Amino acid sequence: MENFSHLGGASEYSYNPANDDDDSLSLVSGSTRAASQTNRHQVEGDGQSTIDDINFDELSLLDANPEPTRNRHQASNNSSNYDHPSHSDSATEQSSKFNQAENEADFEDVLDDLNRELPNHACAYCGIHSPSSVVKCLICSKWFCNSRGGPGAHSTGSHIVNHLVRAKHKEVTLHEDGPLGETTPECYNCGSKNVFTLGFIPAKSDTVVVLLCRQPCASTPSSKSDLVWDTSQWSPLIEDRQFLSWLVKVPDEQEVVRSKPVGFREITRLEEMWKENATATLDDLERDGALGEGEPQPILLRYEDAYQYQNIFGPLVKIESDYDRKLKESLTQNDVTVRWDMGLNQKRIAYFYLPKLESGEVRLAVGDELRLKYAGELQKAWEGPGHVIKVPNNQSDEVALELRRNDGVPHELTVNFSVDFVWKSTSFDRMQMAMKTFAVDDQSVSGYIYRKLLGHETPVPQVLRTQMPKRVSAPNLPELNHSQVSAVKSVLQKPLSLVQGPPGTGKTVTSASVVYHLSKMNPGQVLVCAPSNVAVDQLTEKIHLTGLKVVRVQAKSREAIDSSVQYLTLHQQVANNDTHPDLQKLIQLKAEQGELSSTDERRYKSLTRLCEREILTNADVILCTCVGAGDPRLAKMKFRTVLIDEATQATEPECMIPLTLGVKQVVFVGDHQQLGPTIMNKKAARAGLTQSMFERLVLLGNRPIRLQVQYRMHPCLSEFPSNMFYEGSLQNGVTAPERIKKNVDFPWPQPTTPMCFHCNLGQEEISSSGTSFLNRTEASNVEKVVTRFFKAGVLPSQIGIVTPYEGQRSYIVTYMQTNGTLKKDLYKDIEVASVDAFQGREKDYIILSCVRSNDHQGIGFLNDPRRLNVALTRAKYGVVVLGNPKVLSKHALWHFLLTAYKEKSCLVEGPLNNLQASLVQLSKPRKPLDRADLPVNRFEPNPRELPNLSYSRNGRDSTPTRFDQSFYKTVDSFSIPSDAQSVRSQATYASGLPPFSLPISRSMGYPNGSKRGGGGGMGSVVGVGGSSYASSMISQDFQSQDSRSMRGGGDDASSVAESMTDSVAAYSQADRLLAGRSRNDRTGLDYRGPGVSGLSSATVAGAGGKNFRAVDNDDDARSLISMQSSSITDF
Repeated sequence: MENFSHLGGASEYSYNPANDDDDSLSLVSGSTRAASQTNRHQVEGDGQSTIDDINFDELSLLDANPEPTRNRHQASNNSSNYDHPSHSDSATEQSSKFNQAENEADFEDVLDDLNRELPNHACAYCGIHSPSSVVKCLICSKWFCNSRGGPGAHSTGSHIVNHLVRAKHKEVTLHEDGPLGETTPECYNCGSKNVFTLGFIPAKSDTVVVLLCRQPCASTPSSKSDLVWDTSQWSPLIEDRQFLSWLVKVPDEQEVVRSKPVGFREITRLEEMWKENATATLDDLERDGALGEGEPQPILLRYEDAYQYQNIFGPLVKIESDYDRKLKESLTQNDVTVRWDMGLNQKRIAYFYLPKLESGEVRLAVGDELRLKYAGELQKAWEGPGHVIKVPNNQSDEVALELRRNDGVPHELTVNFSVDFVWKSTSFDRMQMAMKTFAVDDQSVSGYIYRKLLGHETPVPQVLRTQMPKRVSAPNLPELNHSQVSAVKSVLQKPLSLVQGPPGTGKTVTSASVVYHLSKMNPGQVLVCAPSNVAVDQLTEKIHLTGLKVVRVQAKSREAIDSSVQYLTLHQQVANNDTHPDLQKLIQLKAEQGELSSTDERRYKSLTRLCEREILTNADVILCTCVGAGDPRLAKMKFRTVLIDEATQATEPECMIPLTLGVKQVVFVGDHQQLGPTIMNKKAARAGLTQSMFERLVLLGNRPIRLQVQYRMHPCLSEFPSNMFYEGSLQNGVTAPERIKKNVDFPWPQPTTPMCFHCNLGQEEISSSGTSFLNRTEASNVEKVVTRFFKAGVLPSQIGIVTPYEGQRSYIVTYMQTNGTLKKDLYKDIEVASVDAFQGREKDYIILSCVRSNDHQGIGFLNDPRRLNVALTRAKYGVVVLGNPKVLSKHALWHFLLTAYKEKSCLVEGPLNNLQASLVQLSKPRKPLDRADLPVNRFEPNPRELPNLSYSRNGRDSTPTRFDQSFYKTVDSFSIPSDAQSVRSQATYASGLPPFSLPISRSMGYPNGSKRGGGGGMGSVVGVGGSSYASSMISQDFQSQDSRSMRGGGDDASSVAESMTDSVAAYSQADRLLAGRSRNDRTGLDYRGPGVSGLSSATVAGAGGKNFRAVDNDDDARSLISMQSSSITDF
């Protein structure tokens, strides 16, 4: 029988320090491996001990050669309960004790303590110096205490753990005057001193506490003849970012009150200063005024000119560049063992492990450059650069480096190597150059796009004079649905367009269709870019299918890397070109000899440049990354038309590189409700570098055209994302029967609803890197879910395991290999990756491990709505989420998700073969969800979805039926829903879940949530809850001239009209949400904009007192934001 473990670590036990007797207990670590049996203090008894039998009041650590001068303390073992030391008091009780201690402390004594010269072992943060409460970092030799700080500082962890995490140090030693003496905790089995992996187990035979590392020692049976332990009782030494109090005492309230007050910012800044000056103190911070200095100017919403734009973004790029360089230079890995091989191209390949990758601070990608060095004694010093051809994956954690040259490679040696990360400034230099070009070159972009990018007010939106193609779908690509057709037509007529593609809506096909028509309608080449090589390669394949001449420009460092579009790359087309016989001879000669003479090399480069220029000039479409658009081979070319895919994953300066090549028409494709750019430097991130140009343009009132039919997910899986992130507008292009695999026997709580949230209450732990997290309970249950899928006939390639943390990813991979009950190769073939790595991808089944489960630390970036959106929308046939609902439900976004699962009877617990509805009570969110905190969500709706417009055809009401002629004008007619299906929303909650009236601030309209529409049990905000026609549809046709329809209503459409004030066409929920952003009146927004043609001007009350007016506009139906030039975003 399969059983899920529900509690991990030592959280099951209680600690009672009051019990004490004359018996003793030994703490056995690595230093005691050679100790004789007579030197161990053993507990009298039957030799079968568990954690329940241990008293942690006093412990003695026995070494192989005990110091005669040390008088070690004895411990008793009669305690019947073990209480987790770090969770003994609630936050309220702790705060009360602190206040009481503060009142009782003598003020003069406190001053004396602060002014008295502190001993050398005082905490480098706060000055606490009780020997039993401090430990020494063995890397920097500084002392730190086990206190979390005063009241209000309980969420940051203890000072010693804070330091170890921030400094990336992992080894400590206890004070000589402490209960356990001057001892270095280490693994009894292997000697590892990494405190983040160490834990303790009561040994059965000797009844002693044994220190073991989490992996591999605690995950395998004991190999020692003298000790046997039960690995299921292993518990970490650090829990909730604090050392267990029996190992390092938590300072009492009096000590904390007398210590120096130190906050999060001071600790962060002090750690940064220590990198430059190891002796810096808090006094140095105050004296130098370091706190508050050095923050760059935040980005703005609008810019006066391109010079101001450059002056703000330039320093941010410089900060990120400097941080990236220092990070790469600090990541030298020494003592590397290398395994050698020879590639098919006769180049040497070195395989090795890089443990520092687990920290997640540096991302290694295929094509990155590393430098391998040898500094041993068996051969003279050697170093050689190369590029990465393999990164760690489920098959192996090895990195493969292909060396650039074979000369002098010490391939017969395997040890004493080191690896350097080679930092290149190319990408940052190109960003800076693009911003400079934008400022000084009037021809870099058209005047209209220049004004739009800076946020200046423009006249009536420009409409390009183009002749629409009779057939919108491109050759050899799938037929477009109604929203895709609408997007293509709109893009072709505008100089600047935003296309929002929610998950599974066919962004790539739509982009390829847009490029096809742009190429046919406009002279010159179309430049297509994306921030990642994967996205560019996918687009290259699709556009090539249309019959256009396509050239994929790659960086020189990636030319040797195989890809699916290798035959379309520029360097490959040059190699295959037969118009230059001399060049072909030189290419062949270079391949045979490895290098050319100086004369032949100059001739080779000259002919190569000539051939490249010819190929690029004759191409219809040129594709490259955004940074690749700054390639010197494209420098002299001008591109009238540019499309940027995945634009929401690129920074603004990154987008500027292709835009400054003479663009007159630009198309941004992306989804600002999914993950944005990755910025490593926190200062640059706080200043706004993480905001994409796409999102800023949306904030400026440029409304994206949203693709609205998703073809990936089972309708029940698209339901929550549609309502939470896309205003209920997603339609399902697949039916529920099409997304149910009848031959897969998995115990879903509801057979017709392939989704479940399984409750796991095991505690999180810090990973071996010290900078990530893992959850052993969830990892164990992930393996059980995977095994059940295998037994049901699901292939490894159809399963994806998603987790936000690198520590959990690594642990799951290892755990499945070690503990999987089926063939190891099956588990090895499953992809386990981060949420970021899965963006843009899909699997049949997704298992999401949430990891976070704690009392003080919160849930980290799990609270990012975009990360949740990506994680939930990768699956086609089913999703299994594993997490702690008590912790997650404290956050409003997750509370809504858990409520949705609970309403569908999909919140469960227990073994897989006997899942039961969970009885866990969801926590009350700490603060209500404010949808204004979600990524801004303004989009250009179909006229059918505009509120306050009555739609009537032949006397019928506002909800079109399947009998409307327009309904049949669609390529998706094969999956037309039934009448009943059209009335009910597949993407809304009509029962217990509040249909998003709670998230909307009262300042956004609908005071007290009284105005609601639809026929659902609880009612809803228009277009979100209740019965929503748009979200229930599988597909519908859209005709741009018909602008009289509306969304929402169900059987009672009149209630929707009553929920709005007066007759205003363009006042959507997105307008209210944006109005809510300015409810603090800091931005002074004035919302005005063109509405639907033919409607008179009107004013809407509410929404923070802002004025909304509908004015004439023959181009489209949308709201624009008008702002005064002095109004800027406030970060």
